[in-house]
Amino acid sequence: MQLKNCSRCGKLFVYKGSSLCPECQKLDEQDFSKVKDYLYDNPGASLIEVSEATGVSTDKILRYLKEGKLELSSEHNSILKCERCGRPIRAGRFCDVCAAEISKGLKKGLEPLRVDNSNMVKGNEKLHIEDRIRSRINFDK
Repeated sequence: MQLKNCSRCGKLFVYKGSSLCPECQKLDEQDFSKVKDYLYDNPGASLIEVSEATGVSTDKILRYLKEGKLELSSEHNSILKCERCGRPIRAGRFCDVCAAEISKGLKKGLEPLRVDNSNMVKGNEKLHIEDRIRSRINFDK
């Protein structure tokens, strides 16, 4: 059991994958619901219009866009840009091209490492680098 402080209110809580305590998470879900409902009724609304109509901050709405919870109606925008190359995007943090390159690089990095084991073998023991790397990486994120 891991304890953390809520990133919003500072209250101590049992960490279950979110940086917000259950109470703040519920408030965040309510804010998201307000934004989603407003956009459903007003699909062409701007960021500022949505913020003023719902009372949800523009920073929080941008966070929803970066998390992929919301999507802009056009890729030709000045609000959201790829964090790697700067191209305009509709949702998330990276454009499709950069996301594919990052994914390819990560997969390549996790391929079994090929080393000359002749000097590293003692009896039946072998060095398994890939197993060590995989055990250190938390794949649940």
